[in-house]
Amino acid sequence: MDVSKTKSSFYRRLYVAYLIDSQLASSVPALTEATGMPRRTAQDTIAALADLDIACEFEQETGARNHAGHYRIRDWGAIDREWIAANLATIKQVLGYP
Repeated sequence: MDVSKTKSSFYRRLYVAYLIDSQLASSVPALTEATGMPRRTAQDTIAALADLDIACEFEQETGARNHAGHYRIRDWGAIDREWIAANLATIKQVLGYP
């Protein structure tokens, strides 16, 4: 299936935001494990969530060192989280994720 880079990038951002919000994968190591994407791609995708007006913040664990903590979605902006949940199988298929 041929998918444009724009669509795959958009779906990747939606999927990463969904994983973070669902607490299925709310750190870079957890995202790389859940999706198989490289660490740098996971970091870049988290940073790019702001382009979709998805507010994602890092929460440092109390007393932890070396940026130990997790991400949390504060606001979905214009994105409908329920649409992502309803279309999760298609999103994962387009991206080739397990």
